[in-house]
Amino acid sequence: MNSKSTRGGAVRKKSRGKAVGSGGQGRQALEGRKPTPKAEDRPYHPAGKAKLAKERLDAARKRHGGGKDDAKRTPRKKSDDTELVTGRNAVLEALRTKIPATTLYVAAKVEMDDRMREILGLAVGRNVPVLEVMRPELDRMTSRDTVHQGVVLKVPAYEYAHPLELLDAVERRGQQPLLVALDGVTDPRNLGAIIRSVAAFGGQGVIVPQRRSVGLNSAAWKTSAGAAARVPVAMASNLTQTIKALKERGLFVIGLDGDGDVQLPGLELADRPVVLVVGSEGKGLSRLVTENCDAVVSIPISAATESLNAGIAASVTLYEISKLRAERGVTTGE
Repeated sequence: MNSKSTRGGAVRKKSRGKAVGSGGQGRQALEGRKPTPKAEDRPYHPAGKAKLAKERLDAARKRHGGGKDDAKRTPRKKSDDTELVTGRNAVLEALRTKIPATTLYVAAKVEMDDRMREILGLAVGRNVPVLEVMRPELDRMTSRDTVHQGVVLKVPAYEYAHPLELLDAVERRGQQPLLVALDGVTDPRNLGAIIRSVAAFGGQGVIVPQRRSVGLNSAAWKTSAGAAARVPVAMASNLTQTIKALKERGLFVIGLDGDGDVQLPGLELADRPVVLVVGSEGKGLSRLVTENCDAVVSIPISAATESLNAGIAASVTLYEISKLRAERGVTTGE
């Protein structure tokens, strides 16, 4: 009889490695998990991504010799930034006022009239390159809601004035200041209409905020019917602070709002140095701007009409101010 057992369970297998006991696992269970990393130290967390982005930005600033103060400066426009002036009236006024232009685009077989002849004559006289292109190309260059009328002028990006420098220029000319500031107006056609009204009723300039506002783009140029070539537009980094600075310079701030407590007809402040503030198309004047107004004026309208848009409201108010100034013998200095 064989002395070795044939039972499988009786055979002890040799261990291929060191046996792992449960003591270490028990200690880890008693100690608990390690502290959770902070949100900014987790690269997948939004706070962590923001931290990494800031570190990259700081590193880039150091490479270019910049500091923290650079972030507060208004970014300069790139040298290759351009704007398109569209429509015959707008293009003609831009060329008449000798705004720098780089290229004039004219549709092939465009219908000639006196304006087109003058446009071509001015462009050739100023050595502005004239390119004849097909109409679909002009359509592609301009926005869908822009009517180019077969002519487009490419000009450098608009150089905005500083609001206080704009006031300085008005006072040097001996004019009674009449400026219009826009509070959140985002429709370029309203901006263009306001610029046109400012030119028509003796105003000297328009102020737009840097944020949450439309700039002087091709649609605004077109709607202004060329007035944008004559009326300067200034940009305010902070509209509320700009309004306070204008008040310190002696201007009266008139806000335009449907719920204003002062009626427009016979406005008492019309003959004073004025900055008229026009609110956005939907929300009207912001709270901070309203608090800094010397008067909030409303335009009497029929009960059947809920409100007027920004462009029309500004035009009506500017006309009334212009009429009252003429009646009271206030000259614009022009």
